[in-house]
Amino acid sequence: MSISNMMELRFLAKAENEALARTAISALLVTADPPLSLITEVRTAVSEAVTNAIVHAYAADQNGYVLLRACMHDDRIELDVEDQGCGIEDIRLAMQPFYTSQPERERTGMGFSLMQSFMDGVTVRSEPGNGTTVSMTKLLGNDAPDIM
Repeated sequence: MSISNMMELRFLAKAENEALARTAISALLVTADPPLSLITEVRTAVSEAVTNAIVHAYAADQNGYVLLRACMHDDRIELDVEDQGCGIEDIRLAMQPFYTSQPERERTGMGFSLMQSFMDGVTVRSEPGNGTTVSMTKLLGNDAPDIM
């Protein structure tokens, strides 16, 4: 299937830019006229992926960048959240519910679990010292009614 719309957004790994990513992905999704619940789910997954990149990839160094790519197709949206930070040593461990590499910062360790619960597909590729890419897919053919 062909791409109906796409975007790339590159921003500094600063906490305040997580809201920028949420807003941008919402604006792109609105063009497909999906249910509000679907927009909320994708926003949440993007928020978790971006927050992981900001908090874990670069630690206290806010000179790094996060890249958010989104491709809209007729039936789905495909997303990548990419950083060039420290990478993940053990992806399987990092994706376990409640696992956090920073317990002293009161992290819940639920980021990947939330991404998996809201998206139809989540894949993580990482190389220690060379960054991480979280790829997510969400089907747009949701006929469930919105609950307000």
